[in-house]
Amino acid sequence: MSSSAPIGVFDSGIGGTTVVKELMASLPNEKIIYFGDTARVPYGNKSAGTVIMYSRQIVRFLLEKKVKAIVIACNTASALALDALKSELEIPIIGVVKPGAKAAAEVTKCNKIGVIGTRATINSGIYKEFLHKTNPDIQVFGKACPLFVPLVEEGWISDDITRQVIHRYLDELVEKEIDALVLGCTHYPILAGEIGKITGEGITLVNPAFECAKEFRYLLEENDLLCEEERIPEHEFYVSDGPKAFAELAESFLGEGIVKRTNVAVHNFENEDSDIKTYQIKRRG
Repeated sequence: MSSSAPIGVFDSGIGGTTVVKELMASLPNEKIIYFGDTARVPYGNKSAGTVIMYSRQIVRFLLEKKVKAIVIACNTASALALDALKSELEIPIIGVVKPGAKAAAEVTKCNKIGVIGTRATINSGIYKEFLHKTNPDIQVFGKACPLFVPLVEEGWISDDITRQVIHRYLDELVEKEIDALVLGCTHYPILAGEIGKITGEGITLVNPAFECAKEFRYLLEENDLLCEEERIPEHEFYVSDGPKAFAELAESFLGEGIVKRTNVAVHNFENEDSDIKTYQIKRRG
């Protein structure tokens, strides 16, 4: 595999652009091919089997694009599908959960950590598992926050309703006297400003997207896949529905103008007889 080949990133929707933003900063020479499964978002209320099936479909699509490595920019898919995908792939693949858990264990001083995520991520107990492997004395307080994803997908970032929902979910975690809070869904860092106002300065917000980008760079280096060529890559963004809404939100999060937008049919790899309609959005880096 050539080091100049693109890297693949996928998420259930727009939240994975938080990972893309960190990857662009950490790996400016790398071309990114992103898939956001906006037609089937959220993943957090789906069964493990369904999330694994969706993830396999997307990975096969990315492999057709000749990616050299993959980032699962989705905590739910990282929790439920990463092990299965690792066993099936010959290229490196990384999720966001382990880097986020590692960072939280490093920043806590009182060994009380809150984790917020989708129901599937929280119910999997994967953050608790990784944190206890690092330090068995850490107390982990998980809280599912299922409404955060649709609020972000709707673009309601600084909104009174969003602030009320944040209070409803997080007030009880603040009362646990935690000093670190893992934003255990890649949509959640988009709400970090509003979350931080409510949790206060005494609680460090841990962004797994940032930690994942650092870990992914190490992974590329270890496999001699880091692109050393100085270039301005043309990133490609694919979504399974709502290209206009995705384009508008992605532009606000990534701060770059979309230069080309075309429709493209993407084959449904799980079913030879059907296609899923998908839209391609190209963005120049």
